[in-house]
Amino acid sequence: MLDGRFARKGYDWWWHNFTAVNEKNGEERSFFIEYFTCNPELAEEAPVCGQLPANREAGKRPSYLMVKCGWWGENPVQLHRFYSLNDVEIGQNGEGYFLKAPEASACETRLTGQVNISEADAAAHPEWMCNCGSMQWDLQVDKKVAFNVGYGAGSLFRKLKAFEMYWHAEGMKSLYSGTIVANGEKYIVTNERSFGYADKNWGADFTSPWVWLSSCDLVSKKTGKRLENSVFDIGGGRPKAFGIALNRKLLSDFWYEGKSYEFNFSKFWTFCRTKFDCKETDDKIIWYVRQETIKAIMETQVECDKAKMLLVNYESPDGAKRHNRLWNGGTGTGTVKLWKKHCFGKPELLDEIEAKHIGCEWGEYC
Repeated sequence: MLDGRFARKGYDWWWHNFTAVNEKNGEERSFFIEYFTCNPELAEEAPVCGQLPANREAGKRPSYLMVKCGWWGENPVQLHRFYSLNDVEIGQNGEGYFLKAPEASACETRLTGQVNISEADAAAHPEWMCNCGSMQWDLQVDKKVAFNVGYGAGSLFRKLKAFEMYWHAEGMKSLYSGTIVANGEKYIVTNERSFGYADKNWGADFTSPWVWLSSCDLVSKKTGKRLENSVFDIGGGRPKAFGIALNRKLLSDFWYEGKSYEFNFSKFWTFCRTKFDCKETDDKIIWYVRQETIKAIMETQVECDKAKMLLVNYESPDGAKRHNRLWNGGTGTGTVKLWKKHCFGKPELLDEIEAKHIGCEWGEYC
């Protein structure tokens, strides 16, 4: 997606998160992997980190592939490895996109890579914006359910570079399988327990506020049964179109046992209305989202322990680091209520759902 002005001031990322099981003790761990490209037209022989004081003084904007990985839960970790985009191949083939770096690769169906950051290097390079540790992976990906957000990410608006941040969740429900080695511990990833998610974002900058909630680990409180063909995905904040900030808005879709209940402000004919509140307490991040269209109502309440989350780090393509308290986690829990509206009478409560392994994010510029 990084052509035109986005080639000089733009980012494009492929994000994945999933759950794995420790081979020795059977404990679960939630992991994430991201391939983040920034400003390819400004590529130099070495990756250009925007937070490096020398680069800031010289007015250099960042340019690199950042391979981002890590885990949530007890002692969460984020690791970053940077490559010059001159050493990276990115393109399309008959199966979709592909990305190849010296020790990392990604495509629609497979992810490989390794990152190893020593304690000394992490301390000596604050411009890397990461912790110390190691992670290696070889994974198969099977994307089952997509969330296409509508005309805002369509070809015309992409060509016009109308929005500052775009989103497409090609695999809001995805199956992952393979192996992870994290700080020397081996984890097994299996399709049925991966509770996986995959999306991509691209644009010239990030949104503030920033909201994301998603899970496919769902159990009906109505029947007590696991919902095997369901997933919900909520994202957004305050989008900008043609440089103008819109009101606080979210996009979401609840794929409930094979049927989509979409809440999308860009589809104005559905009369979508959204209320959301996100707050930080001493030990938790708490989300409340209520969305309504002419056909349905969805009410989502989620919380996640801050001790199991990360203050995730990104720098914008212009070199500024505006998000300094962007909470990011994968162990959220909560409930979702879904009502179906009828022409006459009260809305019908289709289900109240218990959700776990919720991917979650909240932050504002500060």
